[in-house]
Amino acid sequence: MRRRVWGTAVVLALLSAAVTVPATAATAESPTVSEVPALPSVPAKERPLPLERHFDNTAVSDDARPGEADFDGSGGSLSAQDLTAAGWTPGRSLTVQGARLTWPRRAAGEPDNVRADGQSVRVAGRGDALAFLVAGTGGGDQSGTGVVRYANGSRSSYRLTASDWRGGPLATKAVALPHINTPGGQLAEKARLYVVTVPIVQGREVASVELPRNTDLHVFSLSVRADSRGWTGSWAASASGYTAVGPWTDRTLRLVVHTSTGGPRVRIRLDNTFAAAPVRIGSATVAVQASGASPRSAPVPLSFRGAAGTEIPAGAQAFSDRLAFDVPADANLLVSFHLPGTVTAAPVHSLALQTSYVSTPGDHAGDGSPDAYTSTITTWPLLTGVDVGGGPGSVVLLGDSITDGEKSTRDANRRWPDVLAGRLRNQSVVPRYGVLNHGISANRVVSDRYTGDGVSTDTGGVSALHRLNRDVLAQTSARTVVVFQGVNDVRWGATAEQVVAGLREIADRARGRGLRVLVATIAPCEGEARCTAAVDAERVAVNQWIRSEAGSKSGFDGVLDFDAVLRDPAHPARILPAYDSGDHLHPGEPGLAALAESVDLRLL
Repeated sequence: MRRRVWGTAVVLALLSAAVTVPATAATAESPTVSEVPALPSVPAKERPLPLERHFDNTAVSDDARPGEADFDGSGGSLSAQDLTAAGWTPGRSLTVQGARLTWPRRAAGEPDNVRADGQSVRVAGRGDALAFLVAGTGGGDQSGTGVVRYANGSRSSYRLTASDWRGGPLATKAVALPHINTPGGQLAEKARLYVVTVPIVQGREVASVELPRNTDLHVFSLSVRADSRGWTGSWAASASGYTAVGPWTDRTLRLVVHTSTGGPRVRIRLDNTFAAAPVRIGSATVAVQASGASPRSAPVPLSFRGAAGTEIPAGAQAFSDRLAFDVPADANLLVSFHLPGTVTAAPVHSLALQTSYVSTPGDHAGDGSPDAYTSTITTWPLLTGVDVGGGPGSVVLLGDSITDGEKSTRDANRRWPDVLAGRLRNQSVVPRYGVLNHGISANRVVSDRYTGDGVSTDTGGVSALHRLNRDVLAQTSARTVVVFQGVNDVRWGATAEQVVAGLREIADRARGRGLRVLVATIAPCEGEARCTAAVDAERVAVNQWIRSEAGSKSGFDGVLDFDAVLRDPAHPARILPAYDSGDHLHPGEPGLAALAESVDLRLL
């Protein structure tokens, strides 16, 4: 007779069941920790099992046999061929929002997901969040509350919301597939899959996760997102759209980025955000720039899980392995990567204000000479982050064109985030945080400029609300976020109430993940074509709310009064002439420097 062996998580839970854990302060997304009552035994049906042991629904069908799957109860299913084309093959490891998830290792027509109904799932690891690969069925968002159980016997609750697989927002999807299979034929309608993260108690070993009770909420994969201890974000940029590029075939990109802080190790992050197909990276290197495309010394090879290159599935990302490399603070790096295939479109940050380089055909990532780099670009494709070893963590600046550096000099690094980074380096009152610039020109708080799917000429990005998870909550060692947005919303018809509601939601979600949140007042813009008196009234109303209520009621930890810094005292609806770039909307370099100099570093 085979002896029954209980899982480690169950044994630990029983041993520590009588331990009382004090509750933590809870915000909108904060995990709430509670006491676990002592239990004489654990019923077999409640013992945690690997997620795949709970699979009870089939979402994927072969195009030739669509009747073998019924994801939504009406015969609809995902196309196996579409998933393969996106790089989402059975058993494939995917990194999204910093979390590593696995697409189910199941053939088309086999059960590949679980309908959430309180199942206990065996999950292990320490980190800052749980990551779920999910989708809802039945129309509309599907939500429910679950429980995380820790190895020390404590537990916390979480709320999981999955958008609908046919009607959810494309702006927040992990991947969109071009078809839906039905028994009556294939539909040219996009199917969506989402990655959603929820906070957990940092530092505690997760033992199991109880899923919510909502059978229209489907879970394909689940993991603990490891925290980024030991790393500080030194440079970052948001994907602001998915645009036509090149086309590049067998070319090497040599991108120039400017560090905020330094360290003895380095890794890079490449994102295939918004894409419909994988992108292949043949090799990659890093070097300190001497000038132009010339490195100061021979570029050093990077690796990806031990390999020279990697393939990044649609919607996913890739971190390079840690590399011993002395990254100077306040310096330009050359990050080079070879694209062996043909790339006709890519996620880009459009307003780089930096000259980067494209080679003639061939893998020139390791070249110590600039000779192969005969073309230039002024965007940052695919590259979204450079992290350095050690350090105290990062400050994320969530903004629009003013934060992005519009009207500052190309290749000079005079954006206000650059000036702020310099102030942090040259003081010892607060930690010398890295500064991550997540400004996007034309970006808004509450509405998307870019839809989040397909090739587009608009690079104003998805809204701050829709990119918050990717551009703030998943950033390396983020400690504080500064929100400086809203002028584009009111210029394009949003009301003060809508902007305030968006700012409140950002504060709730960010503080729920343990971040400090600072908000900046909206700068004046009278004289610019869209900045009418009615628009200014909405701007003033937002600023009044920020000044009077933000510190005490909305959940913000502090206010940066950028309006007061930039406005003309004799005409408060306008930028002070000495700070005006000339378009009456964007500060020039003296105004950008004034913004950075006005920040009380102790608030960070």
